[in-house]
Amino acid sequence: MATTRRHMLQLGLGALASSLVTPAARGANASPSPKTRARACILLFMHGGMSQIDTLDPKPGRATGGPFRAIRTALPGVRISEHLPGIAQRLDQVALLRSVTSREGNHDRARYLMHTGYPPQGGARHPALGAWVAQASPGGSLPGYVAINAPGQGPGLLGAARAPFVVRDPTRPVRHLEPTVALAASRRSDRAEVWRSLQDDFGRTHGSAAVQGHRDVVEQAITMMSTGSTEAFDLSQESAAAAQRYGSSKFGQGCLMARRLVERGVPFVEVGLRGWDTHADNFERVEALSGPLDTGVSALLDDLSARGLLEQTLVVCLGDFGRTPRINGRGGRDHYPRCSSVLMAGGGIAGGQVIGATDADGYEVADRPITVPDLLRTMATAMDIDPNETRMTPTGRPISMVDGGSVIDGLL
Repeated sequence: MATTRRHMLQLGLGALASSLVTPAARGANASPSPKTRARACILLFMHGGMSQIDTLDPKPGRATGGPFRAIRTALPGVRISEHLPGIAQRLDQVALLRSVTSREGNHDRARYLMHTGYPPQGGARHPALGAWVAQASPGGSLPGYVAINAPGQGPGLLGAARAPFVVRDPTRPVRHLEPTVALAASRRSDRAEVWRSLQDDFGRTHGSAAVQGHRDVVEQAITMMSTGSTEAFDLSQESAAAAQRYGSSKFGQGCLMARRLVERGVPFVEVGLRGWDTHADNFERVEALSGPLDTGVSALLDDLSARGLLEQTLVVCLGDFGRTPRINGRGGRDHYPRCSSVLMAGGGIAGGQVIGATDADGYEVADRPITVPDLLRTMATAMDIDPNETRMTPTGRPISMVDGGSVIDGLL
């Protein structure tokens, strides 16, 4: 019963098929409601930790700056990497945060922090922000939290029904979304009723939160298959021109799938881009990764805007942490949680601004440090979700959605 919801939901789908998502802030913990509520969030997660100096916070002419040119953007006086020309052209729609800081330099601990707002703590199972968002927006025929290209983060004490449904590769059909054998709707319904009867019998003698969570997951699978909602995952329904705008990479196609999902009511979608752990050959690898990132983000912003969805969809791009200003002996950059950069757009975010700064060589935050709780509190507030909502653990320990922090001033 400890199986993740991703496995539970996909197993449920498979079974049914065969038988039938600080100082830089106002007063502490303040959570003013934004004028425009975001009804969905697309989180673009850069797995491994993106080098901020080689992407969004360049240091041209400095010993730490590396070989990339810093190009002009749509914001006067603001420059970013030459390998992000699409994002540069759209920076007037985006808020660029250059002073995000934390203390977690281990990948697993940093990802946990960036998803939950808490560092890992013994015995506590903190829900990911995506799980909280799914909890706040129940009742749809699609999962409330979908993770593409990566596993996302668990639901913690919110239970299996709020864990992410994982799409491993958006460029391929998602498994178990269609019956393997053609059955009449009446026969599928009859089989579902038999399954419910068996679950009722089992639940009477083995009742627990895990048993109920399993039932919730399979019921969602039934709803997805019976309502035709699974077409949201079918990228073949997009035109060739639309697919081409996003690029052929898994990340670009994941961004396209994310747009389809939020358009159909999924409140939280995470799209991963792996490979940013650049301890060696940093510049070659960052250049290669910047292409899919630039194409995917640019197409996503344009597509959401053209469809009237950008004001209702919060788009956030972040990663594990930043990387060292110092270039090591292997031409790489190492883990550096002290400084990283984040992009935010849509969903009531005041775009066209840069918040915070690092020093001339990128070693320290020089202006308006932003903590991870600040960031997650701001995201929750943008979605009009109370970041102070508190749940009790099985041992009676209260856990709030966000561990302190303040809404970032001037961002909403």
